[in-house]
Amino acid sequence: MKAESEQYVSNEAERWSALVVASLGSFLTPFMLSSINIALPTIGQEFETDAVLLSWVATSYLLAAAVSLVPFGKLADIHGRKKVQLWGMVIFALTSFLAGLSWSAESLIFFRVFQGVGIAMIFATGIAILTSVFPLAERGRVIGITVAAVYSGLACGPFVGGWLTQHLGWRSIFLINAPMGLSVIVLILWKLKGEWAGARGESFDIIGSLIYGLAVVAFMVGASGLPDLWSAALALGGIAAMGVFAWWETRVAQPVFEVRLFTRNRVFAFSCLAALIHYSATFGVTFLISLFLQYIKGFAPQDAGLIMIAQPVMMTLFSPFAGKLSDRIEPRVIASLGMGITSAGLLLLSTVSAGTSAGFIIACLMTLGFGFALFSSPNMNAIMSSVETKYYGIASGSVGTMRLLGQILSMAIATLMFALFIGRTQITPAQYPAFVQSVRTALLIFAGLCICGVYFSLSRGSLREK
Repeated sequence: MKAESEQYVSNEAERWSALVVASLGSFLTPFMLSSINIALPTIGQEFETDAVLLSWVATSYLLAAAVSLVPFGKLADIHGRKKVQLWGMVIFALTSFLAGLSWSAESLIFFRVFQGVGIAMIFATGIAILTSVFPLAERGRVIGITVAAVYSGLACGPFVGGWLTQHLGWRSIFLINAPMGLSVIVLILWKLKGEWAGARGESFDIIGSLIYGLAVVAFMVGASGLPDLWSAALALGGIAAMGVFAWWETRVAQPVFEVRLFTRNRVFAFSCLAALIHYSATFGVTFLISLFLQYIKGFAPQDAGLIMIAQPVMMTLFSPFAGKLSDRIEPRVIASLGMGITSAGLLLLSTVSAGTSAGFIIACLMTLGFGFALFSSPNMNAIMSSVETKYYGIASGSVGTMRLLGQILSMAIATLMFALFIGRTQITPAQYPAFVQSVRTALLIFAGLCICGVYFSLSRGSLREK
C-alpha cells in the first residue's frame, strides 16, 4: 500500500507555521509528563495521599492518552486535522489551568484524565498535519525537528519542574502550561488557514473504539502491576481484547483502525513493531540508572539528574540531522543503524557495578541518545510516508500508541526484575547487591529486545521505489 499522490501547501509561511504548531505540541507532551513527576512527592504531602493514589496522577494521564490516540486519529481524518488539533489544545490549556486549582488528589486525577485526552488529540494530529503540508523530499527534516522538540521537553521537564516546584509551588507547573497552550491556539487560528481531512464523509466506528479502549486499559493496568497474578491475567485479557478488536475491524466497512495497514503494508507494520520494541528497550533505562546513581553511587537527586540529561541532549542535537538524512537515504538503513547503536549502548550499560565511573555511565547514555536519535526520526518518516493521505491521522495515532505501550512494557520488565531479585521490600544497603543484579539483568533484556528490533527494522522493505 503506497502513499497516494497529494497536493501540498505551497505557502511557505503556512507550512512553517504548521511546523511551529506541531513542534510546540510535541514539546508540551513530554514536558508536562516529566515536569510533574518531579513534583509528585510535594503533591502527596499537600494532599496527604498514599503512594498508590499518587501514582494515578501520572498513570491516569498516560492511560487517557493511550486510549484516545487512535480514535482521535481517525476522527481527525474524517473531520479535519486542524480542527482536532485546535480543540485538543483548548482542552489541554483549560485542564492545565483547572489542574492548577485542584483541591484534592482525586480532583487533580480527574483533570489529568482530560488533559491526557487533549494531549492525545494534539499528538494524533501534529505529525499528520506536517505530512499533509510538506512533500516527501522535506518530510524527514521537519519530522526530525518535531522529534527534537519531544526530547527537549524530556530534557527540560525535570529541571524546570523542580525549579517551579521549589520556588513557586507545584501548581505553577500546570498554570504555566495554560498560557503556552493559549499561544498555540492563537497561532493555529491566525496562521493555519487550510484544513486537511483525507477521509471526509466516512462514519466513525464507535464500537471498535470502545473495544480498543477497554483492551488498552486492561493491558496497561495489568502490565503495570506485574508480576501479580491478577495483573498478569488482566494484561492477557487486554491482549485477547486487542485480538477481538482486530477481528471486529475487519468486519466493519469504515473501521477506526485500518487493520490492512498491518497485514498488507510491510513498511508500516514493521516500522510500528520496531518502534514498539525500541521504546520497550529504552524507556526503563532512565528509571533504572537514576536509581542506580542515587542508591549505589550515592549521588544527590540533582547531580543524578545532571548525569541523566546526557541522553536527551544527544537526542535533541541529532534528531534533526537524522530526519534530514532520511530524506536522502532509505529511512530503514538509518533507523536500523540507530537501533544497532542503541543495542551496543545497552550492552555496555548492562556491565555497571558499584565501581563503575560516572564518566562511563555518561558515555553509555550519550551512545543511547545518539542511537535513539538515528532511529526515531527516520522511523517516523517511514511510517508516515508509507500510508495514503486518508490514513495520516491513524498512522500518527499509531506511533503515539506504540510509544505508550512500549513505555509500559519497559517499566513492566524493570518492575518484574525488581520483584524477582529483591521482592516487595524497601531498597536498603542489604539489598544493594540484588538491586545491581536486577538492573543488569533488565538492561540485558533491553539489549536483547533491541537486537531483535534491528531485524524488523531492516526487514521492513524499501520506502522509495527503485
